[in-house]
Amino acid sequence: MTRQRYRLARMQELADQLKLAPKRLRATYIDRAERLLSEIEPATLYPYAYIAFRLTGLYPREGGGDPLLGAPLSDDLARFVEDLSATLRQPIAAAKERCYGLEELSRELNVSIRTLRRWRRRGLVGRRFYTKGNRVVLVYPESVVVRFLERNRSLVAKAKQFSNVTEEERETMVRLAKELTKRKKGATPTEVAAAVAEKTGRAPETVRRELLRYDNENPDRAVFPARSARLTWEDKEQIFQAYRRGTPIAALAKRYGKSPATIRHAVLQVRARRLKETPIEYMYNEEFDQPGADEKILGPEPVPEKEPKRTRAPKGLPPYLASLYEVPLLTKEQEVYLFRKMNYLKHKAKLLQDKIDVARPRASDLDELERLLQEALDVKNRIIRSNLRLVVSIAKRHVTPQTNLFELVSDGNMSLIRAVEKFDYSRGFKFSTYASWAIMKNFARSIPEEAVRRDRFVTGYDEIFDTAADRRADPYHEETSMREIKNLLYTILDKLDEREQHVIIARFGLGQEGSPRTLEQVGRELGVTKERVRQLESRALKKLQLFAAEHGLELVQ
Repeated sequence: MTRQRYRLARMQELADQLKLAPKRLRATYIDRAERLLSEIEPATLYPYAYIAFRLTGLYPREGGGDPLLGAPLSDDLARFVEDLSATLRQPIAAAKERCYGLEELSRELNVSIRTLRRWRRRGLVGRRFYTKGNRVVLVYPESVVVRFLERNRSLVAKAKQFSNVTEEERETMVRLAKELTKRKKGATPTEVAAAVAEKTGRAPETVRRELLRYDNENPDRAVFPARSARLTWEDKEQIFQAYRRGTPIAALAKRYGKSPATIRHAVLQVRARRLKETPIEYMYNEEFDQPGADEKILGPEPVPEKEPKRTRAPKGLPPYLASLYEVPLLTKEQEVYLFRKMNYLKHKAKLLQDKIDVARPRASDLDELERLLQEALDVKNRIIRSNLRLVVSIAKRHVTPQTNLFELVSDGNMSLIRAVEKFDYSRGFKFSTYASWAIMKNFARSIPEEAVRRDRFVTGYDEIFDTAADRRADPYHEETSMREIKNLLYTILDKLDEREQHVIIARFGLGQEGSPRTLEQVGRELGVTKERVRQLESRALKKLQLFAAEHGLELVQ
């Protein structure tokens, strides 16, 4: 199968056909393509028959379908010239006119090589020749260059503002920028670049680029010292956390002395690293890598032939557990469909996760990975909801005077979730059989362990506890006291900086999760080592002790 190298399928087909033409005709097609390319407008639609006629001199027998947009057509015509010229296998000495190399043309026009490559779709297209060492080189015929310059005078004049900067010009830019920052304290890089650009006649983007390059090469003499320092992973984690809390990119750029683009890239990198470290486990099947897997696996869900029967909840169940029986059971076909879909989505997510480059992540890849994981989670949750009643029915059979139904159901739910992750749908078994075995096996282990624990920690003073006076406070008074304590707690925490607050809240379980986290867990959240978290915690506690002492409070450690 031919690899798609052209943006437009019709141009790919035409190029493949014309490559088989005699050598003389191929040279003619190249000349015509170069002239046609200089006339194409990016936003204009062109009939395929017209393009084919301009290249070959013949109208195609078929109409050609939809018209071709100028922007992708320009790319394909440039590719067409390069590909057909390579098939001629002409030595560079056989060129009929002067040809410029990429670097030579860059010096001749006083523009960057990057700019020359951008002009490819505007008509500045090269041809491929062979050197004496049989190496392929891309060169630009003088006739193509002249035609391009005549048609794009204003574009070339504007591009010279961004041309290569000499060492003398760079020194002038740096000197003017340093003088300006001394006179105007707090001037932003954008303001300085604009002022220097006005004096030097260069574009602000060029000045900004050269100043950034100077700062990176000379951090000890940087124009903007804060900007020249590279962001650490700890900085990036803080930026990411602040961005998620709603801090604007512009505010973060000003706080860290970086450009908005740098801040956005830092946010993207942290997001990529977190997704890269997310474990993705699934049951692989060979059909995932077969052609047409998307259409087969992600197609419509099978509809049951009959309406599923509603099962009444057993009498005596609490309302929450009784409501589980309102969710319809899955048919065997639906079950296979959902398990296959869930694992296939995870398979696609894993392949995409392996391709992610944390140093240079693409937002589109991260968005797609998050979408796949969320869709897989939605499917998994549906499977779990449809089988929760199974946990209740098994738990009811294991209830004893010493056990609690809700505790058994909670324990069984965890076994059900693990069973969903480990179930291999391709073996043909029903999931309820596999899940029942997993839940009962867990109960057989956990119930005796719980009985041993109860026997070991029995107090022997249950009667005393039952007859003891109820010394609980009045509910209204207790609620008021708790509110006062919370207000005092947040007042104390406000004395800490952002990272210290995060460490204290996480280490002592003061957040919404309610459970303390280890040094390692907090370190992963902040992107620092366990030792650094311990240092931050120690520093924060000392601040809290000083504040408490000033206000006559007592902190118990």
